Amino acid sequence: MKILQVTPFFKPLWESGGVARVAYDISRNLHENGHEITVYTTNRSIYPNDLPTNRPTGVDGMNVYYFENLRKYVPSVTPPVMPYRMPAIARKEIAQFDVIHIHDHRTLLTVIASHYARKYGIPYVLQAHGALPQDTGSTRMKRLFDLLWSKKVILGAAGVIALNETEAERYRELGVDEGRIAIVPNGIDFAEYPDLPARGRFRAKWGIDDATKVVLYLGRLDPTKGIDLLIRSFAKVAGEFDDAVLMLVGGDMGHNEEFRQRVRSLDLDDRVIFTGFVSKEDKMAAFTDADVFVTPSFTGFPVTFLEACLCGTPIVTTGRGDLLGWVDGAVGFNTEYTPEALADAIGRLLADDALRAKFGEQAKELVRTRYNWRAIVHDIEAFYAKVADNGASVGSPSGV
Repeated sequence: MKILQVTPFFKPLWESGGVARVAYDISRNLHENGHEITVYTTNRSIYPNDLPTNRPTGVDGMNVYYFENLRKYVPSVTPPVMPYRMPAIARKEIAQFDVIHIHDHRTLLTVIASHYARKYGIPYVLQAHGALPQDTGSTRMKRLFDLLWSKKVILGAAGVIALNETEAERYRELGVDEGRIAIVPNGIDFAEYPDLPARGRFRAKWGIDDATKVVLYLGRLDPTKGIDLLIRSFAKVAGEFDDAVLMLVGGDMGHNEEFRQRVRSLDLDDRVIFTGFVSKEDKMAAFTDADVFVTPSFTGFPVTFLEACLCGTPIVTTGRGDLLGWVDGAVGFNTEYTPEALADAIGRLLADDALRAKFGEQAKELVRTRYNWRAIVHDIEAFYAKVADNGASVGSPSGV
């Protein structure tokens, strides 16, 4: 099949978040399975780069367009991703594809790609990556986008991919027919993790000895992730465990000073470490060296959960946002979204070496047997074939 992947960011812009990684992993596995893959994306997220723009370039056997993103000209604010050259290319090329997979529904790339898909009768699959709710991030921008485009984009899709049952129910509430919904989790490509780092490397880099208990958060340092709650929870943990530290690993999304102020107000300056954005190697070393991985709030299916499992690191999360039912009692704990509940779950794991080891071994087994990309991409291929056979007309409800 000739498949177009549309994603706001792609390799090598990993700092932009999990969507870039998932879109790349799906695309690469599809390419390895013999499909012809083209990617429409942009060249700018947080950090400057010298990617070629507005023309196809080869990336691991795929044709990738890094459209120049006008966002770079207004760095002091966060406007929408604006690929101004994409319409000219899409107008000429989209009719040639068998199916289009659009990642992240509230972007101008999505508006452009879905418009031409409907115009030329090409079926498209939409994957929101946990971003359907309006009550996270910039709610004003989300409401404006939804008012202008969301119904047309979502109901115009021949199929939608939900990362979990929570997201599938949100699609149903928006009016998507059951037959157009596929629940497909994220996964891990084990070829990208040939050798996990030995324990101790990340600790040594940050001056942490082996006896210290490490509570790890890894991801975007964004208020929607529950960072403030985690810091307040850790204050309670720190009062019980003199040898515990909290490591906040991830790029500054513009809120680090708020988080640092919270740390200072709780007198935790010597117990909380901000590392900034780290390389993939250091990320995996952080997972390996951590005693507990904590993400208080999330939507979708974070790849970081699977990477923690791969390294045998127990997980603590909550039911705030979306819910991953496979976590609780198997690889860690799902708990309430309060400082007390989160601190209690973290403390239970820090105090019980045998429980951490048990959850760690179960986590390794789970990710190897259930959440690997090669198996997951076969499910995605089957869904593509289904929507292609049904034709684009299934994604063109009256009034759209």
